[in-house]
Amino acid sequence: MKIVSGVLSLVAGFALASSAYAGVCELTVTRVACAGQEAASYKKCDGKASCAVKKKADNEAACVKAAEEECVNSRTEITKSKTVSAKFDGKEVKNAAGSNQFCAADRPDFNKCK
Repeated sequence: MKIVSGVLSLVAGFALASSAYAGVCELTVTRVACAGQEAASYKKCDGKASCAVKKKADNEAACVKAAEEECVNSRTEITKSKTVSAKFDGKEVKNAAGSNQFCAADRPDFNKCK
């Protein structure tokens, strides 16, 4: 009886663990480089203007948050702007406005090239 009880506890534990499954949030990031800064700007995408970045996310809302955070442009003299779109477990994700683009064109950290 103890063995059956132990097996049932183990099975229940696996069932609970699978409900905490983190999904895959795939962000498509496209950078626009400042003039003459293409190599530096595209370095994060192996020399290309656009690439996919995969992150773990607990749910679609966490994927939206990751997409919004990816918009931050900390290299303002290298990268003019970015666009980011997202998929959570293969399904397109949209922002609160219903768009699949997460970076506003008028962000204060865009268009700062010198």
